[in-house]
Amino acid sequence: MKSVLRLVPLFMLVAVVLGLAVPVVAQDAVTKVEAPECGGSYAGNIKSIEAIDDFTVKFTFCNPDPAFPSKAAFTAFAIHSAEQLLATSGGGDELLSNPIGTGPYKLERWDRGNEIVFSANEFYWGDAPIEPTAILRWNAEAAARWNELQAGTIDGIDNPGAGDFPVIESNPDYKLYPRLSNNIFYLGINNTIAPFDNVKVRQALALGIDKQRIVDNYYPPGSTVATQFMPPSIFGFTPDSKVTSYDLEAAKALLAEAAAEGGFTLPIQTTISYRDVVRGYLPQPGIVAQDLQAQLAALGIEATITPMESGAFLDAATAGELSLHLLGWGADYPDATNFLDYHFGAGASPQFGEKDQVLTDLLAQAAQLSDPAARLAIYTEANNEIADFVPMIPIAHGGNATAFKASIAGAYSGAFAGEQFRVMEDPADDNIIFMQNAEPISLYCNDESDGETFRACEQINESLLGFELGGGNVVPALATEWSASEDLTEWTFTLRQGVKFSDGSDFNAEDVLVSWVAMWDASSPLHTGRTGAWDYFGALFGGFLNAPES
Repeated sequence: MKSVLRLVPLFMLVAVVLGLAVPVVAQDAVTKVEAPECGGSYAGNIKSIEAIDDFTVKFTFCNPDPAFPSKAAFTAFAIHSAEQLLATSGGGDELLSNPIGTGPYKLERWDRGNEIVFSANEFYWGDAPIEPTAILRWNAEAAARWNELQAGTIDGIDNPGAGDFPVIESNPDYKLYPRLSNNIFYLGINNTIAPFDNVKVRQALALGIDKQRIVDNYYPPGSTVATQFMPPSIFGFTPDSKVTSYDLEAAKALLAEAAAEGGFTLPIQTTISYRDVVRGYLPQPGIVAQDLQAQLAALGIEATITPMESGAFLDAATAGELSLHLLGWGADYPDATNFLDYHFGAGASPQFGEKDQVLTDLLAQAAQLSDPAARLAIYTEANNEIADFVPMIPIAHGGNATAFKASIAGAYSGAFAGEQFRVMEDPADDNIIFMQNAEPISLYCNDESDGETFRACEQINESLLGFELGGGNVVPALATEWSASEDLTEWTFTLRQGVKFSDGSDFNAEDVLVSWVAMWDASSPLHTGRTGAWDYFGALFGGFLNAPES
């Protein structure tokens, strides 16, 4: 049995990773990691993380974080085995491809390019999965996924094609499970790449795109035109915010004005990059790219379409290397911070180029407030600032769904997390086979931001909290109880006792502390991950401890 009293000292952690021989005695265990101060050179909001005892962990923040329970339920902050993190130095193929978790399944095998097979975790603390085996497959083509379902080779699919919705609904052998439209598809713009560094060019783009045409022609039922970055179903949507309406002539005039003032000539030469992966927010990426190419040509912008592999595209977008790009976002938890802070806050990646300080300051202010009305007032200002600054152009909120054989009991669509296969039952055999849009990038989701990847991770790993099946309410997971100080700067979690990892080792506060510190502390030898970007952590918690000077 591990004990917090025997947590690895920091100097020992370094020694383990570097292979140094050092004595263990006469050193105090690390039960708390703390930022030296709030503010100054430290941009993050976490003040400290403390293992109070074997089954109690406290998070202290520099500023109130009313959304922290929802963040603590998110897969990007899943808890890993401290022993595995130490053994793998926080990265490497073993951790990325075969993490040790507390979830209902464990990895049986990953046949790259084909499928991932999960087998029931014999040590799972909850009810055992109904089916002992779950299999995840993928295909980028919606028609191919639907054909596989009809052929009987799989049990369920993600994101049926727009034209297949009525077909599935009219066939008694299958059942459609619509999702809440909690996503956004947008045209991203990097404002450091000329001439998009000119705000008038970006505003002309916003005026010159016929969003309704795109939704009408390429999106399934339940889809709507986006009037702002926030979906109407998520807290932070503000109906009184500015709306940019389609006006091609006004767009042309504004673009000509920008060209005259900026000294560049028309037509503008640029690229439109996208990843060839179907998502709920973008059901037909290649065709939509072609439509946008045509619309931009009418405006005076000649764009070359550049499809990219999913992982390479996401890495390039995060690094701020793409000009115009097609991307979107699906809700991970039901709060504006998931959308706005992640993309435009102080800790956000340079995807859109230079940040808008006015917007960043507004978001920091709103994130600290507990009063919903006060937050919405600030989010109205923030959404107006996005409309003026135009870091991207919101286009659509995509209707999407899963589809299953009608015989599959317990099937559903996840609202803020991937579907849990443990609750599903196929009376015909002893497995559940699900086909999604793309192959997972890795299985260490603390350093990922891809929905298809998260669905795989959620079968293996758990976070402190979770979401109810198909809903957005936060429920216990690895923590059974949680509470906050009156000012919402301290959050204390009581951990579930008797939990084991899939290798049979015991779970306790050490695993929570090490998992979180690996993400938070940039100087930790475990702060490795797949890319080392830790996008979610940086964006949602403001920055890293001991971050190197930029």
